[in-house]
Amino acid sequence: MNNVLEVDRLAIRFGEVEVLTNLGFQVAKGSSLAVIGPNGAGKTVLFRALIGSVPSEGTIRWAPDVRIGYVPQKLDLDRDVPITGTDFLRARSTTTRGADPDIPRMLDLVGISKEASKNSIGILSGGQFQRLLIAFALLGNSSVLLLDEPTAGVDGPGQKRLNELVHHLQAKQGLSVLFISHELSVVYQYATNVLCLGSGHAYVGPPRKILTPDRLSEIYGGGVDYHIHDH
Repeated sequence: MNNVLEVDRLAIRFGEVEVLTNLGFQVAKGSSLAVIGPNGAGKTVLFRALIGSVPSEGTIRWAPDVRIGYVPQKLDLDRDVPITGTDFLRARSTTTRGADPDIPRMLDLVGISKEASKNSIGILSGGQFQRLLIAFALLGNSSVLLLDEPTAGVDGPGQKRLNELVHHLQAKQGLSVLFISHELSVVYQYATNVLCLGSGHAYVGPPRKILTPDRLSEIYGGGVDYHIHDH
């Protein structure tokens, strides 16, 4: 497969509620796909279907050699638990058959110092904790990274640094990245393609082609204000 992921006629239902229907798209190896849309459009549900945690119909075909790292929007973890960042990663390495020597390398990759990793996760800043979650997802030599609103709850400068980090990791590690975002300027800057979900429709293609005022108005049901900055 030249693609890391191929989805065809995907449908997800909860009882009588149809969340997604007849959805199809592809993700090329080494590319990045942004998933956008209003709340309730099925973005997080799509990610959960892709990792097999919710039932679906249709075809989800990952490349045979794929190893997936997933960073959820909300982690069911009490940050008052008295464990350090290193302990948190060590727990992950036991499930991926990784080795403790991988942990310092992951911390270095995401920009967490050795001193900070010895702190309880409860006193890490929002940005540091998100970096820790990315390191957690990368342990086990992940080749695909799924990020559900990775900058949520992080201040403006921290969001910029996180977005730059993911872009850097993608290039350095040869990752394929799928990420959910509400920041359209970020999508425009970093995504190879964008998948728009909402109003019973789905559109996929390059940001310059997909992110038009008319289409965004259709997807979001109203005017969407954002500015494009060429770099």
